[in-house]
Amino acid sequence: MTLNHVPKLSQDNPTGCCPRFNPSEWDGKTFEFKDKPFVRFTVRSFFYIPLNMGSMITKVMQSVETSKASDKTENIMLSYDLSPWQSEHLLAVTQPVPGLENLQLSGSFLAKVFTGPFQDAPKWLAEMKNFVASKQKVVKKIYLNYTMCPKCSKYYGKNYVVAFAQI
Repeated sequence: MTLNHVPKLSQDNPTGCCPRFNPSEWDGKTFEFKDKPFVRFTVRSFFYIPLNMGSMITKVMQSVETSKASDKTENIMLSYDLSPWQSEHLLAVTQPVPGLENLQLSGSFLAKVFTGPFQDAPKWLAEMKNFVASKQKVVKKIYLNYTMCPKCSKYYGKNYVVAFAQI
């Protein structure tokens, strides 16, 4: 895998929203980031259920689009629950975005694809820890990449989530 890149988005997009997801391009792969640019934002949650995700993504995406910092071919948003009441989200960008919290992410990330309802996230995290341990690696942090919105996962009949373990 090339430094700072993830698999390209599929051009197969019958919903006009989220494209089809190809798990074989992600599952079991290692991704290397060196100062990869992201914007960070937080979302209020109620027992891990996001409350204002849609409005925050809309707001952030407007700023990213206005700044011409969106990469339409490679898109990844890494999510992490800070507490039952708040989650953080890192959206990959091509350059810093004025007015948003910008950061750079570096490290090796081992990916594993899961399917199922969002309520299975605790099981996925436990399984991911075991998967990383089986590779004789140590987990620093695990992010989740929700590959599509709930409407699109219903349309496609699968809810793919990529666990990204920083190792």
